[in-house]
This record gives sequence, structure tokens and C-alpha cells, in this order.
Amino acid sequence: MKILREDTPSFDLQALERAWTLPATFVLVSAKLSVDDQWLADCAATLPPHLREWHFILLTSGSTGSPKLVIGERRRADALVAILHHLQSSDVVEETLLLLPLSYSYSFVNQWLWARQFRRRLVPTRGLADPHALRENLRAAHQAMLCLVGVQVPLLVNAFPTETFPGVWRIHFAGGRFPQEQLPQLKRLFPEARVYNNYGCAEAMPRLALRSAEAAADPANIGQPLPGVELQTDGADRLFFRSPYRAIALIENQVCREIQPDEWLPTGDLAAQDGDGAWRLLGRGNDIFKRHGEKVSLLALLATVSAPWSGQCAFYRERDPTGEDGCVLVLTPLATREAINGVLLALRRKHPRAHWPLRIETLSALPLLPNGKTDIRALTDLAGKAVVWRQLA
Repeated sequence: MKILREDTPSFDLQALERAWTLPATFVLVSAKLSVDDQWLADCAATLPPHLREWHFILLTSGSTGSPKLVIGERRRADALVAILHHLQSSDVVEETLLLLPLSYSYSFVNQWLWARQFRRRLVPTRGLADPHALRENLRAAHQAMLCLVGVQVPLLVNAFPTETFPGVWRIHFAGGRFPQEQLPQLKRLFPEARVYNNYGCAEAMPRLALRSAEAAADPANIGQPLPGVELQTDGADRLFFRSPYRAIALIENQVCREIQPDEWLPTGDLAAQDGDGAWRLLGRGNDIFKRHGEKVSLLALLATVSAPWSGQCAFYRERDPTGEDGCVLVLTPLATREAINGVLLALRRKHPRAHWPLRIETLSALPLLPNGKTDIRALTDLAGKAVVWRQLA
């Protein structure tokens, strides 16, 4: 099995193109996931013969931080790209700028594979690791597409406080909460851009639903499923999917499990369907808990905090000294007293006391997983967080 590592000199777009055109199944490994070649070889040895050609493998940490191999079929991925091109009105897009790792299924499909299939220009960048170069890339953009995660918005706003980039015509978000309340800032930065909320997961390879930003005011609204995709919930509001574009198999703990054609796969989210057929996320499975008998939703709290807070924010779970479930709010960058008071005022206006965080902490930057999502496990154990507010007993 061919191993392509993003952090090696041998990796370039030509190497990826060669791997895609050759029959042998290959794996694309993020620079931020430390797995050795022997571990990958041992995993590859578990592949049945019919999956050793014309497939591709992405290494993901999901939301847990534990490595997992997701096996996709190239034919299915090409079909999904054609659907997305139509639904995202991408005919007018002439190029796409990479601000996320290609090993992230979202950018791999929505950017690299899309550019390959529709013969568009792909522009690699170092993203916000090199703001000066990114500024020049954005200034030179012509009818361009960006694929972002929500945590990048305040970073872009702070990096380019007075700039506008009219050459960006499409912006896609995935991999976390849609930054609905930051659309005015995005409009200032990218005045010609149409913005989309993309929902999915690595097992979906990676798209399940889509909506344009203006189609709903609720950031939890993910729109309607793509043609051919089915969504349903169980009695506990857990969201499941079936899709003709989904992954073929998964390898976890060096065991390969093929996904059955009629199998309903969990997304890890809780959801409900609205009357117009659109779906609304209620939170991750562990984002909803009871405190003092009241149901608390971290997704709802995140929406409240994100309105007054211009930086990034995240919650992690913790129990109080009495054993009751609770949560801790983390703000980045370092928060001023005035900003903290604004956050507290918003929480008090919209949520009863049982929903408030046990405390508010602040630090310079959130730890991130390779896919751009907040690494909640690392955040929980991270040293150096400053406590700026604590709920009195």
C-alpha cells in the first residue's frame, strides 16, 4: 500500500495525482497524526483483496483523538463531487485556495478531487501560518473557493482587519458548528462570496447535507440531505445516515469492518427534523447532559457565547464537587474583563443558572485536531489555562 505523508518532501500534488490514477489503494496521512509506517502496514494487511485496488484511505482522529482508517471508493467519491458541484453552484468557480490539510476528508473531496474532476486551479497555501503570503493569495484570487472551519473566522478577521477580498466567490464550512453569527464579518472580508454550511463526517466521505447561509438563521440548521442520502433519528434523537457515497469500510484497533449496504451509520450527533424537511443539530451525543434535573445543551450555550465573543470558544465537561455534571467554558485569545462581563450577561439573559459553566478559563489558542476541530481531550488536560470567572457554590 502506498503511503502519502503530507509532512514529507516526497509529498506533492503530482504524487497524489499518480496515486489516484494507479490501481493500488493508497493512504493519505496528516502531518499532525503520529502513526508509523509499520502500524499502517499492519492495518493494510487486514484489508480484504477486493479493497486493495481502486480505493483510498484517510486517517482520521474524529472527535476522540484515536486514529481510525476510513476506506473510500474512488468511483463513489467522484460521483459525490459531481453532486456537490451542482448543488454548490460551482460552475463559476475557477480556482480553490487550500487553507486546510488535504488529508482532511472535507478539503480532499471538496477541493482536490473537485479541482481534478472539473479541471480547476488548486492553490496550496500555508494558511494563517503565513498571513503575509495568504494575504497575497487572497488578493490574487479570481472567482475562488475557500473551504474553512468555523474557528478560522476570527483568526482571519483579526489577521486582515481592514482588507476585503472580492475575488473569493464561494466559502464552505464544515467540521464543526457553522459560524452563523460571524456572517457580517465574513461579508466584510469577502463581499462577493456565497457561503454554505456543509454537514457530514469522515464515514460519509464526507458530505450528508447542505444549506446556503441565508436559508436559515439558526447555526444548528444543516439543511436537507443530498440526493440519495437518508437521515433518521432514534428514540434518543441520535442521528443516523445511509448514503451511496459513504465509506466502504473502517479499520479500528487493526480490525477491518466492511459497512453493509443497508446499514445505518451513526453520525455521533443528536438532531431533529423541522417541518420543511431540513435537519437541526441538537449537539453531539455527549454535548447534552442534565444538571440539577435540567437538560443542558452545549451547542445552545456555544451559540449564546459566540454572539458577544469575537474570538474562539469551546466547552469541556467536568463534574462539580458534589458529583453533578457541568461544563467549563474556554475563551481564546486571552479575554479582557469587559469581554468576560459581556459573555456572562448573555448567559444570564438566555439561560437559567443550572446551565451556566462552572467556570470560565482563557488561553492564547485552542488545541486543534488535524481536521481543524477543537481537541477537547487535549483542552481538558491542558496546563496554563487562566481562570477568569468561577460560579459560586
